[in-house]
Amino acid sequence: MTAYETTEPVLYERVDGVAVLTLNRPLFHNAQNLQLLYALDDAWRRASTDPDVGCILLAASGRNFSAGHDIGSPGRDVEYPIPEPRALWGDHTGAQGPERAYLREQEAYLGLCRRWRASATPAVAAVQGACIAGGLMLAWVCDIIVAAEDASFSDPVLKMGVPGVEYFAHAFEMHPRVAREFLLLGDRMPARRAYELGMVNRVVVRETLMTEALAIAERIAALPRFGVTLAKQAFNFQEDAAGKRATMDAVFHMHHLAHAQNLHGTGDTIAGMTPRDIAEKS
Repeated sequence: MTAYETTEPVLYERVDGVAVLTLNRPLFHNAQNLQLLYALDDAWRRASTDPDVGCILLAASGRNFSAGHDIGSPGRDVEYPIPEPRALWGDHTGAQGPERAYLREQEAYLGLCRRWRASATPAVAAVQGACIAGGLMLAWVCDIIVAAEDASFSDPVLKMGVPGVEYFAHAFEMHPRVAREFLLLGDRMPARRAYELGMVNRVVVRETLMTEALAIAERIAALPRFGVTLAKQAFNFQEDAAGKRATMDAVFHMHHLAHAQNLHGTGDTIAGMTPRDIAEKS
């Protein structure tokens, strides 16, 4: 039985020209259920359509930025209908077998991330603690990542037999050789190494994370709005010309072949794995 612990899974605040969006499921390490993801989409759309907002700051309450997609909290809502589909893939609940997971994840995972990345409003992520699997997807769609010294990054989903998260940006966020290590070993990458590899822009002490991330967002918000939009669009074009979007499309299908194999072999798309299994094997 799904039981939401909050009616505000995402908090919204405007600080001058910056919209601060805060993931607000700290009890479950900001695990991403549909309630949170669509609340985040509402907040992202609100910020993107506000003429007084020049930058988005994505933050998270509690000890960890995000434990990834929700695979075990009381608020896991994998069987719930998609609330007002935004990526236009429709609802998954009437589908059966592999189609069910494919439709749901095209809409709620890959589709929403692509919407946020394509927003004309630039975004800064402030990451503390663990940023795991689906948490990477939220950080990676942002234009700048500021990490606390205690932050770590990992994608351990190969333990489910799945070749990486749905928004497969690994080889574009770090050198392909490092990306192979990151995915194949599933080890946690400390913030300092992520900075040395170029995946993170700044590493700061935990106590100043929000102050420093907000200062960066305010500097961006103060720039000429249309010029910033064009610059963001230029970088998105460059990445896609280098194969980012095509790679994601290909790997998304591999991801769902893995889900189908799990469903065939175990009756469950994630092979019966739990958050504890992932933590213990990471």
